[in-house]
Amino acid sequence: MADAFAYCAELVRTTDRDRFIATLFAPAEQRGALHALYAFNSEVARVRDLAREALPGEVRLQWWSEVVSGERGEEARANPIALALLETMARHGLAAETLLAVIEARRFDLYDDPMATLADLETYATNTSSALFGLAAQILSGSGAEPITGPAGIAYAIAGVIRAFPLHSARRQLFLPADLLERYQVHPHDIFAGRSSAGLAAALAELRDVAGRHLDAAHQHAAALPRTAIPALLPVALVRPSLDRLARSDPFAPSEFPPWRRQWLIWRAARNPARIAA
Repeated sequence: MADAFAYCAELVRTTDRDRFIATLFAPAEQRGALHALYAFNSEVARVRDLAREALPGEVRLQWWSEVVSGERGEEARANPIALALLETMARHGLAAETLLAVIEARRFDLYDDPMATLADLETYATNTSSALFGLAAQILSGSGAEPITGPAGIAYAIAGVIRAFPLHSARRQLFLPADLLERYQVHPHDIFAGRSSAGLAAALAELRDVAGRHLDAAHQHAAALPRTAIPALLPVALVRPSLDRLARSDPFAPSEFPPWRRQWLIWRAARNPARIAA
């Protein structure tokens, strides 16, 4: 079992550095559970890249659905991430329904269908990002973080969508809501051709504003966040600085923070939790 959790820790360290750094501020005895949860998330969030095509991706996601539902038995015990995740679910009472919703939402990633509306994007963010923050907070504190994990997760996910815009557009995938693009008369073929426009800039500005409003909503509940849950929310401290930086960047070549600055922002929030959703 220890080897399974060590495997998860190494996977998170290489695929989700921000969350790995955040786990260093959690009690040592709870880091393994966080690593298991985040390793599972890395597996399903990268499914398009790992599977390359939609059908193998569907097979991977279905396998994870069956693991979470307790249907894979020996197969799950032979997979270090599945083994650690099932142990974490049992130890911390993580709801299978929440994890299944995460997996189901990730099916969108496999296809090139556009995100139809802003509401759809917020629902996707709730079922993926918000759920992950909520489960991590549950591992650390049981309950009490729900008012902040919802809006914080949506803000975090939207910032991530804007950062990943060049990757998504290069593979002809649209996470930018179609209703938002239509309102600003932005045509998908222009995005896929890598052409910037005033309309695209305006659409992205509105999306940043939406993320900012969700972050403001999270900030209103920051004072009530259980202290033990703080490490689960530390990556949210990157959102506001990222949105500000993205506002000054070419959408097809967004400016990234160097790793040392990302670590510093997380460390600063750990020292002063009021900065998590500031």
